[in-house]
Amino acid sequence: MATSFADAFKSDDVRSRVLWVFIGLAIFVLTVHVGMPGVNKDVWNALLSKGELFRFLGMFTGGALNNFSVAAMGITPYINASIIMQLVTVVIPQLKELQKEGGEQGRKTIGRYTRQLTLALATLQAIFMTVSLARYSSSSGGVFTMTGFGFYFMVVVALVSGTMFLMWLGELMTERGIGNGISMIIFGGIVLRFPDYLVTSLRVANVQGAAYYLSLIIFLVILVALVAGIVFIHLGVRKIPIQYPRRQVGTKMYGGHSSYLPIRVNNAGVISIIFAISIMYMPNTVAQVLNAVWGSTNPAIQNFATQVDAFFNPSGWLYNACYAALVIFFTYFYSAITFNVNDVADNLKKSGGFVPGIRPGRPTAEYLERVFSRTTFISAIFLAFLAVAPTYIMQLTKVTTFFLGSTSLLIIVGVALDTMQQIQARLTMRKYQGFMK
Repeated sequence: MATSFADAFKSDDVRSRVLWVFIGLAIFVLTVHVGMPGVNKDVWNALLSKGELFRFLGMFTGGALNNFSVAAMGITPYINASIIMQLVTVVIPQLKELQKEGGEQGRKTIGRYTRQLTLALATLQAIFMTVSLARYSSSSGGVFTMTGFGFYFMVVVALVSGTMFLMWLGELMTERGIGNGISMIIFGGIVLRFPDYLVTSLRVANVQGAAYYLSLIIFLVILVALVAGIVFIHLGVRKIPIQYPRRQVGTKMYGGHSSYLPIRVNNAGVISIIFAISIMYMPNTVAQVLNAVWGSTNPAIQNFATQVDAFFNPSGWLYNACYAALVIFFTYFYSAITFNVNDVADNLKKSGGFVPGIRPGRPTAEYLERVFSRTTFISAIFLAFLAVAPTYIMQLTKVTTFFLGSTSLLIIVGVALDTMQQIQARLTMRKYQGFMK
């Protein structure tokens, strides 16, 4: 991997694309520190510390949410829009046909729909966020130091503009850089928080002494082991042998070669954990918002928020059991959407390919379904373990200053591996082009 990264700077084309990625990440870092005027940072940080969902969303923004910058919402609306479009494409036949046979124009059309949906979701999220914070009050005052429709309208426009700018920046990085630009922005947002976690952990270790240093070392060793497991699952592929018959066209024979159909172990990626954690965090966050806005005048809402907080406690076994069950469910659900065994079997039959020992058509689909179910089971169990592991690792090591999230680990490892694979592919293509010339 280090050799490939070094070779990338020897090629003009690959080097310029890598530099574009760094330029894009640098611009993203600048947006993190473009603060919103009229915000009481002390009150805002106190409110952030009470919401688990805020902490989860802040993990993707690189500190923009903590700073309440123009990029406070991050790229989350685009992620939600992309997931919704993937689900809708399966349900609506016209979009599915457009995706399969529309070619480049079809992809551009779906991309335009995704951007429009991103704008709508960002606007709704910004309005909800602004209205909720405008109604919030505490003993230290409100989140906003300014009031009035004009100010609130400015906040909504700034938040939406920040999200749309990051979306444009991500697409520009995809076009001129290497890898997926949106994924690189999410990757950068997560990695930006790690130096703060490490510095805070070292400060606490200096105060508490050798015992905390030992706990921190054990924590980091477990972290490395988790990363190794993620790499193993991420690169895991079940290869189905495919045979193509020989065909005679005139006096020449064609075909007769063998290949394989790769079925990834983790087809769901990080989506299943994002779905599950959003559902588990949402009730607690909604209850806290209601309590912050109306709890001071309504004892029933205070009681409701207390009960919800007790039930959805991330350190409780019931919470983690529900969390793991949701991860398993969404892993099967999303994997079934992204890999349609019937379509794969039909495409093999049309191209003349077959699995040795399996008849084309329905028998092939049933065989692929059995293999796919087994690989998905392995992925679901691993993702469920990865989802709940950080809670118990932090309880075991007593290290709470380094926020370890399963979602962040999956994204970091996945984006890093995919980017290096694309760099290696471009370097290989360059060598082939040089050979052809």
